[in-house]
Amino acid sequence: MRNLLFTAAVMLAFGTTAAVAGDPGAGSKKSQVCQACHGDTGNKTVDDSTPKIGGQYESYLLQALRAYKSGARKNLIMTGQVANLNDVDLQDLAAYYARQPLEIDDLSGLK
Repeated sequence: MRNLLFTAAVMLAFGTTAAVAGDPGAGSKKSQVCQACHGDTGNKTVDDSTPKIGGQYESYLLQALRAYKSGARKNLIMTGQVANLNDVDLQDLAAYYARQPLEIDDLSGLK
C-alpha cells in the first residue's frame, strides 16, 4: 500500500496520471482521412509543412491532436480534421501512428 501511494504521488507530481490507452486497430480504421497527407504509416509528406508522424511517441501525438481540437495549436487543416472526433478517436489515432515505423530523413550531409 505504501508503494502504491508513493507511485501515485510521483505520477501526480510529474503530471502523469495514466498511460495512453488507445487502440491501434481501431486507429487504423479511423486513419483513412489522415492518409491523404500523412500516408498509411504516417511517413508521407505532401509538402514541407506536413510532418512525419509515424513512430512518434503516443503521448506526444495525443497531446498534439488534443491541442488542435481545443484550438491551442493552430492549423486550419488539422483543426477541421479533428473537429468531429472524440477523445477515444484521438487516442486510437495516436496509438496507431505511434506503432508505425519511424522514418528518418537522410542525415548523411551532417557532420
